[in-house]
Amino acid sequence: MNKLWVRISLTYVAIMIFLIVIPTGIYLTIQVDNINLVQPDGGPFEQISDGQQPSFLTRINRYGQSELVIGLVRILFSISMMGMLVGVISSRGLAAPLNNLAKAARAVGSQDLTQRIEVKGTSEIREVAVAFNSMAAALEEAEDLRNNMLADIAHELRTPLTVIQGNLRAILDDVYELDKVEVARLYDQTRQLSRLVEDLHDLALLEAKEFSLNIDEFDLKNMIHDVAAIYQPIFDDQGIKLDLDLLDESVVRGDCARITQCLNNLLNNALRHSPEGGTVRITLEDKAERTIISVKDIGTGITDDHLPYVFDRFYRVDPDRNRRSGGSGLGLAITQALVQAHGGEITATSAGKDQGSEFIIKLPQLS
Repeated sequence: MNKLWVRISLTYVAIMIFLIVIPTGIYLTIQVDNINLVQPDGGPFEQISDGQQPSFLTRINRYGQSELVIGLVRILFSISMMGMLVGVISSRGLAAPLNNLAKAARAVGSQDLTQRIEVKGTSEIREVAVAFNSMAAALEEAEDLRNNMLADIAHELRTPLTVIQGNLRAILDDVYELDKVEVARLYDQTRQLSRLVEDLHDLALLEAKEFSLNIDEFDLKNMIHDVAAIYQPIFDDQGIKLDLDLLDESVVRGDCARITQCLNNLLNNALRHSPEGGTVRITLEDKAERTIISVKDIGTGITDDHLPYVFDRFYRVDPDRNRRSGGSGLGLAITQALVQAHGGEITATSAGKDQGSEFIIKLPQLS
């Protein structure tokens, strides 16, 4: 009774009985005086004592083999068979995509995330199929990202650990002397590991929306001036010009330390990709109820195939994955998460390779 075809068949039978058999019985009962039934031998019904014929129901009970009863039984049987046939045929068309969906769902539950189902059937079934395929695609993409992230984390941890392990082995074998220079190298590697672990922790908290922000009003112009003053010697040392084009005043509400961290990440990114003699320009403006911070360089640029992924964790445009030229791959991901935590958005644009790039942060204006 729990099968779809059984339920649909019984539904069709019930509908046809209500539409045909019951109205027919009611009609015959109402028109009893106009109906002349005969006995099975062809003779008329006998009269009762008062000279009247038996009632319609009495005649039916007394002569159960009459043509009327046989006809009604035949009609009822035909309706039942027809209802079951139609139910089986229609239920097969409805159950087939549901069976396919159940099979694919079991496969996804067994970690086969490549499963997809054919989009066909009624509009409702098609919507379910499209939703399932979208869910499976999202799960497959998330699984790929997870696997890539684990591989990237292992890669990032392996590099400094290998350096530390190799240097310590060399010290034990008396290849290197245990002096302050060597200890400083090892210390730098441990700081690199600490930064990576801290960045991973911050990013995990941001993505889980468990990261706490110290929200307060502050002037973006003053903050940018302070950051630029810190970076100016570094830019001068690399022969890169740092330009500022700022509003007279731009007060926003947010976590000043975290917005500073975002600007630091963007400036570090610009430094890595700007050649000697290049220019990095920081712009601050108000537009469409948004406060906009722009960091633009004329460096290596970003090709169209890389642009959609620049904010992904551990993603680097440089294919050699060199830390000095490509960073750890977490800075832009953290920047995006921090900006979004402030109710803003960040975008990246570039005209192509060697055409420079521009990163734009849009924050809500103070109301």
